[in-house]
Amino acid sequence: MHNLPQFNWFTGQEWLLLAACYGLGCCTVGYYWVRWRTGLDLRFQGSGNVGAKNAGRVVGPSGFGVTLLLDGLKGALAVRLAMYFGATPELKVACMIAVIVGHNWPMQLGFHGGKGIATSVGALLAYDSFIVFIMLAMFLPTIALLRNLNLSGLLAFALAPLGLFLYGAPNVDVAAISFIAILVLISHRKNIREEISRLTTPVKETPRPPPDEDNS
Repeated sequence: MHNLPQFNWFTGQEWLLLAACYGLGCCTVGYYWVRWRTGLDLRFQGSGNVGAKNAGRVVGPSGFGVTLLLDGLKGALAVRLAMYFGATPELKVACMIAVIVGHNWPMQLGFHGGKGIATSVGALLAYDSFIVFIMLAMFLPTIALLRNLNLSGLLAFALAPLGLFLYGAPNVDVAAISFIAILVLISHRKNIREEISRLTTPVKETPRPPPDEDNS
């Protein structure tokens, strides 16, 4: 039977660790890579997102690859940092949340950051790769059904807490993916509305011109 996880108040040193993880998340790779390569502010280019996809639009495959890799690595690094200091499972979860919050809402960029997919996956892989396996198990049938990459990925995040709960995973793992899913869905709320609107709006058929009358 599942009981709610107990979260105790953190010590001063643990709050410093959380602040360090938030600061790590604030290292928005896409923004600084594009700034270095082109001098442009990625927040005012393309979609305005500082994540890998928008960086790729501006500077090409190098922007996408470097941003995706390093955003994932900083998520993993936050978890490894927590492990290095002997963090409790609850503190590891808090460190994951802190690095994702830093990525999505970086202080130095006016809280205008990315959307947290790469950072979340990197953190989860370092924390427990089985959680990512569960998400993949949710993602594959969803994309086969919907044929929509963005919406399928978001549904995988949304359904992963239920999948872990039904599997009987530890409470702290269910709490971890639940908090992360909430952060990802909040940062993608505009995309979700657009995707649902696109899927539910009927396609208007172009009226055919009337056939020419035969005047012969």
